[in-house]
Amino acid sequence: MSQLNPKVGFVSLGCPKALVDSERILTQLRAEGYDIVPSYDSADVVVVNTCGFIDSAVTESLDAIGEAMNANGKVIVTGCLGKRPEEIRKAYPDVLAVSGPQDYTSVMEAVHAALPPKHDPFVDLVPDYGIKLTPRHYAYLKISEGCNHHCSFCIIPSMRGKLVSRPVDEVLREAERLVRGGVKELLVVSQDTSAYGVDVKYAERMWRDKAYQTRMKSLCEGLSELDAWTRMHYVYPYPHVDDVVPLMAENRILPYLDIPFQHATPRILKLMKRPGAVDKTLERVQRWRQLCPDITVRSTFIVGFPGETEAEFEELLSFLDEAQLDRVGAFAYSPVTGATANDLPGAVPEEVKQERLARFMARQAEISAARLEAKIGTVQQCLVDAIEDGIAVARSKADAPEIDGLVHIQNADEAKLRVGQFVNVEITESDDHDLYGDALIEANAVGRQLDLKVL
Repeated sequence: MSQLNPKVGFVSLGCPKALVDSERILTQLRAEGYDIVPSYDSADVVVVNTCGFIDSAVTESLDAIGEAMNANGKVIVTGCLGKRPEEIRKAYPDVLAVSGPQDYTSVMEAVHAALPPKHDPFVDLVPDYGIKLTPRHYAYLKISEGCNHHCSFCIIPSMRGKLVSRPVDEVLREAERLVRGGVKELLVVSQDTSAYGVDVKYAERMWRDKAYQTRMKSLCEGLSELDAWTRMHYVYPYPHVDDVVPLMAENRILPYLDIPFQHATPRILKLMKRPGAVDKTLERVQRWRQLCPDITVRSTFIVGFPGETEAEFEELLSFLDEAQLDRVGAFAYSPVTGATANDLPGAVPEEVKQERLARFMARQAEISAARLEAKIGTVQQCLVDAIEDGIAVARSKADAPEIDGLVHIQNADEAKLRVGQFVNVEITESDDHDLYGDALIEANAVGRQLDLKVL
């Protein structure tokens, strides 16, 4: 009977927060009896979830809309770029509907108008953890929408609005369903994870007969009760972040902090409207490592921000040398339409931005390579993501999917590894980004026996 169901094609672009939006829309579509199909030709209508954060993302989104229009012709647009409908309709006036991020109701109304549902409750069943676009063993857990900051390089508040925190019990119940459905790693995401709950005055809610505050630390305490890794992303460097590090030291959540520092000179940080106490930032990184020696600190930076001098860029390189961050990403400043930073004087020439970006990444590559080399001879707990030609591709506690490094396990066949399995790996080699090693077969065999007993 499912061949009679209306068919929807879906294109998801952008960050993990947008991916969660896509998963929610897909879950609702499947719950209403729609089939999700992988090609334009087989779709009755196509939904494109767009990104609009930087100019390159806008271009990618418009290209994706154009591809769907050319191949199918019936296209519904949603997501961040949907906050600029005039730009979409100027390029593609015949799109069926345009809506902004998190506007699930408008998306479903547009789908209903173009393609009424034919739901069969006995055939079209959806698991209680919903439709996921990530592999079965990990999932993004979005805890809030929007942001209260006004960083001069960013237009997220104008697209996604002010901070709106999800009730903590709702988040914990979703996490519980995901783990029950086979998820081994929960990746906590939002625009500003540290600010979680400030808009609801940290209201208390009940979960598993215990009161939890709508606050980052309390959320982490609840998530630590689940049998899964918990990884914290997009953590703004507020002082109360220090309160979460002891939970990492106790192995209750992963010893991993993703904190976008963005720069390291007070003047540029002030122009960015970001915290500017660089010395205190270094002290805090050192204190985190004292409390939790295994902690991984990753960050992102912008080079070539308007007005950045060569001396200030050199200060940024010196910060890298002092901070010794484990994982770092960087971007050359992009003048996003609508960002107030575009009006600042002293625009850095594109060739200078690219030259600084290359120098920045080369300096960090040396630091990362040295920190990875120090892990040779250690045993790392890893989560297997894929197996091919007898080699398992896994991630350690220090590695988030798609943005960090990998652990290549050479004896996957001998160790009888499977995707989604935790495995202890002895590290034998490293390079600038990745680790290489062998699974400890005896230890992992014991782990499998224990798993069977639990089941």
